Amino acid sequence: MIKKDYEKRMVTGPDGKQFEVDPMQEYFCEDKPIVHKPSNAVIEKFMNWARAESLWILGFGTGCGAIETRPLMTPRFDAYRYGIQWRPTPRQANVFVISGYLSVKTLKRVIRSYEQMQGPKYVIALGSCTINGGMYWDSYNTINRLDYYMPVDIYIAGCMPRPEALLAGFEELKKRIKAGKGEGANEYAEKFDWYKGNQKKIIKDWNMPDYNW
Repeated sequence: MIKKDYEKRMVTGPDGKQFEVDPMQEYFCEDKPIVHKPSNAVIEKFMNWARAESLWILGFGTGCGAIETRPLMTPRFDAYRYGIQWRPTPRQANVFVISGYLSVKTLKRVIRSYEQMQGPKYVIALGSCTINGGMYWDSYNTINRLDYYMPVDIYIAGCMPRPEALLAGFEELKKRIKAGKGEGANEYAEKFDWYKGNQKKIIKDWNMPDYNW
């Protein structure tokens, strides 16, 4: 959607009557994310086991590291045997792999995609650029630390990490989820104002709702 698509306008319904539409009110939810606490420890332990063995990655290559995720689908690495597969939309995915450098322009789309993912959801930061900016540490157009803008569960260092490192990272994520520590979605809800403040500091053309559910 371009900027004018967010402006109020008059539209004509099927019955020929005209009415005003405010996209910011009609198309998006204004409610902030909420913290979801487990109701039963035994059931939650089972659910965490199931979540860890069914990791669905959002197919959104944000940077150069995306090339390292493709070999995982081949017979040589066969990520599917670990319960890992790729999905085309945020609604179907529960893992977001931030693959390498992240430009400010892409960050805007990443935030929108992350907020549309179903919870619980997890973030893997792939490569040095997500930790300290890497070779782009002094660039005006890339971010230096991903954890200022969204919670990160697992970091995989390198430039770029090999597919074997990615598999090791997924195994660490599984351990974290099974231990009940994969609480990034709840952390995002608890510190929503802080994360949103950081996002708006760097994204100058903020023209979307604060929460893109």
